[in-house]
Amino acid sequence: MLVFYKANLAFLSVPKTGTTAYENALRDHADMVISEPPTLKHAPVYRYNRFVRPMFVNVCKVELELMAVMREPISWLGSWWRYRQRPFMAGRPNATHDVSFDDFVQAYMKGKKPSFADVGSQLKFLETQPNGVGVTHLFRYEDQARLQSFLTDRLGVSFDLGRANVSPSVPMSLSPDVEEKLRRKCADEFALYESIPS
Repeated sequence: MLVFYKANLAFLSVPKTGTTAYENALRDHADMVISEPPTLKHAPVYRYNRFVRPMFVNVCKVELELMAVMREPISWLGSWWRYRQRPFMAGRPNATHDVSFDDFVQAYMKGKKPSFADVGSQLKFLETQPNGVGVTHLFRYEDQARLQSFLTDRLGVSFDLGRANVSPSVPMSLSPDVEEKLRRKCADEFALYESIPS
């Protein structure tokens, strides 16, 4: 998570949406950088609302706007599936070396997910809270030009974006029946993604 106080902006770090690269590129311009532990680095809206927001509202009398990035849901799951195939993951309970992408997505759709498919939900991460706190500026991961233009204008800085935390390059395909089931079971997730301006 990055906080830019003068720009009145907090950049939430949705996992597997390239935010580590943005953290590396913008950390010198941020007033607060939360890079560890992962539960705080990747604090969803509800955790931001409960723990981070009160500092700024109560002490600084300011309500920061929230920004976040969302990845196309199938691509997002694919990134997790590939990420858990890194060599050092071999033998760990959440490794996906011996799991097909179809099986990974099928496991993700279960009520009680096995550890290798327990990767959370972008929809839940971005969910607006009962008190109205939610993401003000939402960007598609696939539209980097719009995201970078927004940050350049809002922060008044130029920056070079490198790559970080990249998933291994592994061929990935999802069978039509599994994709249809995913789109039906996670319809709200796909609808949120489609609602993001491009």
